[in-house]
Amino acid sequence: MAARLIDGRAVAARVRERVREEVAGMSTRPGLATILVGDDPASAVYVRMKREDSAEVGIESFHHEPGGDVSQETLAALIESLNGDERVHGILLQLPLPDHLDQDPLIALIDPAKDVDGLTPISAGLLVQGRPDAIAPCTPSGVMELLREAGVELEGARAVVIGRSILVGKPLAALLLAANATVTHCHSRTRDLAAVCREADVIVAAAGMPGLVTAGMVREGATVIDVGTNRVDGRLVGDVDFDSVRERAGAITPVPGGVGPMTRAMLLVNTLDAARARV
Repeated sequence: MAARLIDGRAVAARVRERVREEVAGMSTRPGLATILVGDDPASAVYVRMKREDSAEVGIESFHHEPGGDVSQETLAALIESLNGDERVHGILLQLPLPDHLDQDPLIALIDPAKDVDGLTPISAGLLVQGRPDAIAPCTPSGVMELLREAGVELEGARAVVIGRSILVGKPLAALLLAANATVTHCHSRTRDLAAVCREADVIVAAAGMPGLVTAGMVREGATVIDVGTNRVDGRLVGDVDFDSVRERAGAITPVPGGVGPMTRAMLLVNTLDAARARV
């Protein structure tokens, strides 16, 4: 019997509606500043969609395009100015940046209270410490929302996270631990990955390797969350061999239409939370 499909688009729509209702009841309108540097087409599309999402739920958008040749110093000054702008509750520096810019010190300049991407060292530290005021990166937060919507019991569950990026793998492991799951954190050098995965109640694949997770790696009835987005022969595919794994898993996310819509939706949640914290 094929696994139940976890529909990220439907869950994201419900999240957006909750945010819209809460924003409508606020005395101060939340504001999100987006910074787009360079001419990467994918980045331009992502930022446009994020601004459209903001408008849909009533979050004010402050967009900046300083130009692809902007200097490190000028971009740093822009971030500092947004830190001090009381209309702005969240700052999103769209990555990747052009090669002549050093992204790490620029990210670190963002006021942690406005770090709606959850990427500053302070945000990462708060998350690892399990602090309630931590802002988690949007994709891991989206994964957790999908697991809740799917009714997955994480208390005591065995969860495997494949991938160790600061954007997904590491913060997701922290969120799963906070939910009292028993977490095994794997990566490209993990020995006998298949054996590790076969013990899991929940598998989250976020390694950027198409078809990495196959049916033989999945325990019957497990929940499989596919974070991967890879272009193969002109198609967008995940890290999971969807067709074969769906025959063994209990629930699974598709690519596209799974985690992707949730990343955008959770950006709105993070901006709302950041605005609430300032009221």
